[in-house]
Amino acid sequence: MPCFNLSTNVTLEGIDISSILKVATSAIANLIGKPEAHVMVMLKGSVPIAIGGIEDPAAYGEVVSIGGLNPDVSKKLSAAISTILEAKLSVPPTRFFLQFYDTLGSNFGWNRTIL
Repeated sequence: MPCFNLSTNVTLEGIDISSILKVATSAIANLIGKPEAHVMVMLKGSVPIAIGGIEDPAAYGEVVSIGGLNPDVSKKLSAAISTILEAKLSVPPTRFFLQFYDTLGSNFGWNRTIL
């Protein structure tokens, strides 16, 4: 179950959020090799973020997956998500950080048990 958690200082009012969620879900599923039905995407806007003390559009994200992550996949995910953020939220690639966590199923709770 890949999970993508994204925070940005961009205001999401007037933004087609559904489009961002769908495009990100598809990209993550395709690159990690998991079904779209298992991908969770969370988007938080208007989060105070400064990089170098500058509050221009910026974002921070985390991708957590039970398997499927390696340096090649992470590099492709970074490029794909950065492209989405630049197109949909005007966040330049130089103002976006993405952290990856490849974890065990025993670290995820779901449906009253662990995966």
